Amino acid sequence: MKHLHSIKLYSLLSLASLINFTACKTENNTPQKAEPNWAEQHLEMAANNYKTLSKNVPVNQFPTTYTNDTLRFSDSGWWCSGFYPGTLVYLFEGTQDSLFLKTVETKLTELEKEQFNTTTHDLGFMMFCSFGNAYQVTHNPEYAEIIKNASQSISSRFNPKTGTIRSWDPAPWNDKWEYPVIIDNMMNLEMLLWAGKHVNNHKFTEVALTHADTTLNNHFRKDFSSYHVVSYDTISGNVEMKNTDQGYADESSWARGQAWGLYGYTTMYRYTKNQKYLEHAMGIADFIVNHPNLPEDKIPYWDFDAPNIPNAKRDASAAAIMASAFLELKNYASENKAKIYFNTAEQMLKSLSSPEYFASQDEQGGFIIKHCVGNMPDNTEVDVPLSYADYYYVEALLRYLNKIELIN
Repeated sequence: MKHLHSIKLYSLLSLASLINFTACKTENNTPQKAEPNWAEQHLEMAANNYKTLSKNVPVNQFPTTYTNDTLRFSDSGWWCSGFYPGTLVYLFEGTQDSLFLKTVETKLTELEKEQFNTTTHDLGFMMFCSFGNAYQVTHNPEYAEIIKNASQSISSRFNPKTGTIRSWDPAPWNDKWEYPVIIDNMMNLEMLLWAGKHVNNHKFTEVALTHADTTLNNHFRKDFSSYHVVSYDTISGNVEMKNTDQGYADESSWARGQAWGLYGYTTMYRYTKNQKYLEHAMGIADFIVNHPNLPEDKIPYWDFDAPNIPNAKRDASAAAIMASAFLELKNYASENKAKIYFNTAEQMLKSLSSPEYFASQDEQGGFIIKHCVGNMPDNTEVDVPLSYADYYYVEALLRYLNKIELIN
């Protein structure tokens, strides 16, 4: 396959003027009306922030966070590498500023080699948030081929005995688990579902469905809260351990984990129309919106059971993911629930757009959303901006403004 840098700019730039923005699909007759002025304003502000950020991103590096007055980067193999180019595509869709697409093409060229990476379960984040969004804009067959190859790579991590895609490989830091599967992995299934449909490979679809069903059965408590990690015995296929590694305690509800589950099962319903996924997504949604520890501004604490609430750190990244998921889920819900989900998402977005959470253009190196928590137990990336918070915030803004279609 030829490298992306050799592909003519028709793949992105010449199609810019042909993009028609259409509303997200709805399945009820009670759409809620958005208030566009503040959202449009913050979309433009987000675009300006990323113009600042993009000036300082080195070759073969991808921005992850900003700490101690310094931008931090990763190489293409880090699980967050797809969020930056994916956000750039979203900002193009929201503003039609072709400057974003010039940067996208460069970063996709640097990222494309990861399509053959079989050492990570996060290829959905890495390759679909980037190439998937770019394909949605361009319909470039080169991108579809890359998504197919990445789907093949992640499928190689599927174990029929456990019915899951392995998350973490053996390493000294995770030696207590035989075969760990994390709730985050629900977010990597969309790429498989898309590839199963668009390249007509039933294996990809079957892997995604099996993983989603196994996770539904084993990761969740009766109240629809989830564990972070479930480990399996590879001989029997049975569950050997349930933990919440990045949350407060094993039986606590780590906020970002609840966000991954909400988003993941909402996406599963979009692709399959299987009612069990919709019911499960709404169960997770109701757990979140009705939780007594969800603050009034709807930005959750890093863990719903953190011991020092109300002084616990907030996780704006969890709110951004939740807001985007709620804005899709409302399309499939009853009138009453749709209103609740929309209002929750709107409050989350308004809070994230306030000066408390929205960084000024030069405040944090160009990142958009402040006060995120990566891994509190390990004290890494605490109370900082994170690339995935920006990605899901911009996605949620675009969904709120009906500027993008849901991928399917």
